[in-house]
Amino acid sequence: MADITQILAAVEAGDPTAAAELLPLVYGELRKLAAARLTTEAAGHTLQPTALVHEAYLRLVGAEPAQGWAGRGHFFAAAAEAMRRLLVDHVRRKRTLRRGGARGGRPLADDDLVTVPLTDELVDLDDALSKLRSADPAAADLVTMRVFGGMTVEEIAAAQGTSPRTVKRNWAYARAWLGRELAAYDGAAR
Repeated sequence: MADITQILAAVEAGDPTAAAELLPLVYGELRKLAAARLTTEAAGHTLQPTALVHEAYLRLVGAEPAQGWAGRGHFFAAAAEAMRRLLVDHVRRKRTLRRGGARGGRPLADDDLVTVPLTDELVDLDDALSKLRSADPAAADLVTMRVFGGMTVEEIAAAQGTSPRTVKRNWAYARAWLGRELAAYDGAAR
């Protein structure tokens, strides 16, 4: 069985059979990442782990020319990023429909209960992560790999070419930065 890094190079070179060889090698791990990520979503989430894996895989090796991957860790980091984007897009579509999308509005009565579903927190996190990406792209990549990819400190260190100690220090910084940013969302009216 070929090494994942070699197959990724073949996908990048345009080998049409390489993508078919790659999927069985990475599917199990991608499925675990997707399942772990979806367990933190609100009950009744309509996106299933299998669908999330397939959509992310298509974004990575689908119709567009494949990007260059530096290896297995970089591929899984890109998969985590693709899953994050898919989940955020899914929540935004649902939010648009929930807030009137294709139907007319209805005025709220004084006794109507208004709640903010947990899925809105994902959009707030994505907005804060976008701001972090502008300020510190490496920290944003670390958060994506850790939160959305479920990668360990050691896996992130290998993917980023740094030491685990540096990853831990950067993780503490990113968490503090995002905590401060998300606190601003909590104080804002929705």
